[in-house]
Amino acid sequence: MTMSKMPQRTAVPSAPLTVLLPDDVTAPARARHEVRAALLGLGLDEWQLDDVLLATSELVTNAFEHGECPQRLEMSYFEGQLTLRVHDSGSRLPELRAPSPAKARSRGLVLVQALSEYWGFESCPGGKFVWAVFRLPCA
Repeated sequence: MTMSKMPQRTAVPSAPLTVLLPDDVTAPARARHEVRAALLGLGLDEWQLDDVLLATSELVTNAFEHGECPQRLEMSYFEGQLTLRVHDSGSRLPELRAPSPAKARSRGLVLVQALSEYWGFESCPGGKFVWAVFRLPCA
């Protein structure tokens, strides 16, 4: 009996993406643009990106409106798992609130929760990260 000596293919994580965010209302659009370009560059199709891009906007908008200055977005992708992390300099931790039909806003984290596999936050020196994880097919 012969055994093949072919090398095992191992998955290599994509290079992490870090986007420095402006301290103004253009931050969500900048983050969406950079995440979209990075994921298309990994070979994902446009139709696979809608949920991730909406969650990107919500995470950055929440950091802008409820944190203290969104500073950066970090993205990593490995073996079909995409992680987005948004850092802001605020110490106030996010709260998942039930949306009110009477209010046109305050649905950001509810959307992130619905679109992602899971989400969370962590305090760190100089602020906090709010993150979300998505399952996407391997590119």
